[in-house]
Parts: sequence; C-alpha cells; structure tokens
Amino acid sequence: MAGLARVLVHVRCGGAGGPARFGQRPSFCPAKRLGEQPELALPAELRGRGVAAGVAVLLQTSTGRILLTRRAGTLSIFPNVWVPPGGHVEPDEELLDVGLQELEEETGLHLEVGTFSWRMLGLWESIYPPMLSQGLPRRHHIVTYLLLLSTESHEQLEARMCPSESEVSAYAWLEPPVLEAIAATEDGAESLGNGPSALPATIGITELSNGSSSTTQLPTSTFLNTAPAKGEDVERVSTGTKFALQLWLESLREQGRVQP
Repeated sequence: MAGLARVLVHVRCGGAGGPARFGQRPSFCPAKRLGEQPELALPAELRGRGVAAGVAVLLQTSTGRILLTRRAGTLSIFPNVWVPPGGHVEPDEELLDVGLQELEEETGLHLEVGTFSWRMLGLWESIYPPMLSQGLPRRHHIVTYLLLLSTESHEQLEARMCPSESEVSAYAWLEPPVLEAIAATEDGAESLGNGPSALPATIGITELSNGSSSTTQLPTSTFLNTAPAKGEDVERVSTGTKFALQLWLESLREQGRVQP
C-alpha cells in the first residue's frame, strides 16, 4: 500500500502542470457491484492482494497524434485491449520514472530530457475482469494517467519504435477526430456520446508477429467497440483510456485547440 499512498500524495498535490482529476471509476465497477451483492464476497486470497498502484502514459506527438498499443493476447489482464503504455508502480518509485520506463520497455521509445513536458491527467480505478459477469475480480489497481507532450513528430518517433512482442501485439498513432470518437463511446452509458460524424472506414496500424512488423488496416469500428455486459471481452479501447482521452480533450478545449 506504500506505493498507492505515494500515488495519492502526488495527485493531491497536482504534480507538474496543475491539478488532476481524482478518483473516477466506471458505473459498472465490480467493486461497487460487490458492495450491493454481499453474497458475491471475494475469497480470502483475493482480498489479501489489496489495491496496487499503476501508471499509464498518453504520448502526444508534436503533430497532435496519440500512441495507443494493443496488449498481447497472451497477457493475463486485459488481453487484446487497446491502452497507452504503462505498468505497475512499486513502493517508493516515481510515477514519471515508471511511466517512461514502461514506455521504453513496451515500445522501445526512449525520451530524452528536454524533448518532452508532462502533467497528470487523473486517477482511474481499474479492476480485472471489468464485469462481474466475467468472474470475480482478480486484480485491482489505481492507475494514474500522465500526459507526455513530445517535441517530436509521430514520424520521428515511429523511426525508433521497437515494441516488445510479449506485451504489445499492435500499435497505432491516432489522430484527434478518431480519439474524440473513442472518448464519446463511454462504456456502460445508455447512449453514445457526440463524436465526429465523419470518420475513415479503417485506421492504419502496425501489427507484430513472430519478430516482424507489418502495416495493415483495422476497421475504425473496432476502436469504437464498448465493453460487453455479458460474455467474453472484445477488442476495444479500455474504459480507463477513454476516461483519460476525455480529460485530454478537455485540456485541448481549454486551450482552444478543438471545438466544444
């Protein structure tokens, strides 16, 4: 719990670049549902794990794109789900240090001091599986989302990409209209939000397989999938990532860079 406490102190203090959004979770959060259904109490071995701390980084390029990665299908948590690079935060580790380390481990990108600025976006309560219909929770994290503003274009960063196939099965540099549409598809909402009406039918991604990479097209609708209420999960952007993108878009609107 020391690592989690350290995260909370960082965020309450605002971090670099101003205050962050504190303590959000999805409407269908299993922790909330468990409180309403005491007959589904967690086994002792699961309760003993407690809540861990995590960090994820939204890397924004000078050309306005955001990097998302698709988690490898062999991973035990959120396989085949699109997320920003990130990982577990150990006690006494700094959020930015861990975020930069995870970015490099997952994508091969090393950001030199002076080539980026950063700030906190907010905290998200992440539980896996994300729905009780998929089983009792096995992992529970409080994830801090950081925004990294790179002075380099996505083309410059792409030239240095060397993703870890054990963690990443694909990646994409997504443009603001697509990101706005993703953020509008809120999981658990009764209706979709108002995203851009004109989107491309497909989006270019880079897939990894057997030590090589290739570019291909993925239907835009895949990025707009929502978490199913029942049954197995689908390829989609994670709910926490949508939350972070909403905060990112809010910051752009405050700067007058996108229309409300």
